[in-house]
Amino acid sequence: MEAGEVRYEVQGAQALLTIDRPKARNALSPGVVRELMAALERAESDTSVRVVVLTGAGEKVFCAGGDLGTLAGDEGFLSTHEGRRSYGRLLTRFQELRKPTVARVNGHALAGGLGLVLACDLAVAVEGADLGTPEIDVGLFPMMMMALLQRHLGRKRALELVLTGDRLPAREALTLGLLNRVVPAAELDAAVGALAGKLAGKSQAVLALGRRAFFTAEDLPLPAALEYLASQLSLNVLADDAGEGISAFLEKRPPKWNDR
Repeated sequence: MEAGEVRYEVQGAQALLTIDRPKARNALSPGVVRELMAALERAESDTSVRVVVLTGAGEKVFCAGGDLGTLAGDEGFLSTHEGRRSYGRLLTRFQELRKPTVARVNGHALAGGLGLVLACDLAVAVEGADLGTPEIDVGLFPMMMMALLQRHLGRKRALELVLTGDRLPAREALTLGLLNRVVPAAELDAAVGALAGKLAGKSQAVLALGRRAFFTAEDLPLPAALEYLASQLSLNVLADDAGEGISAFLEKRPPKWNDR
């Protein structure tokens, strides 16, 4: 485990990334964004890591969004604008990662913090956590994370959230598809561990291929998506692990993945 605004710890087959600014409600400072990017690069290059888990320090807040104290910036307009774009690159990096990601939502996930939850493949939250986009209440709008919110919700619900700033209780967020599980706080680690363990037990090569195909097809018109996915299936069936998986199924035994 290492000190900093983001802690990085390997636990078995998972890399646990913890935003460690509890006094600032784990807000997204420029340093946090840089360290999260570096942590993702580190996890991707570590062959012992098969799943990445993202969480916040403490028991109340996953991430409260952007640090308003650093919003204006002090390096000139263009440099500050480029710094803001780095958050968008972080959201994209989560989806480009070759390894699956799970958000361990230990508390409220608001504004840019909700964006991080949506950027992760799967999300498990504690009961009592709120999710929302309260930026409008301080005269701002959830610009970049809104791109992910649009892909998770229908237009009316997404607009209601960003226009009103209302918060969703975790259970309601679950019914809307923003979360995969909601559990009591005492069961959070077990639920995240079980989900991460399932992902770690799959072929990493096929997971990487499939995740990339999922996100690419999401933004294509239906005919183009189907044509693209047909090409990806042809690649998939040529993978060593596809042959191993089919053989294991026919022989009624667990597969032995080579991750290629």
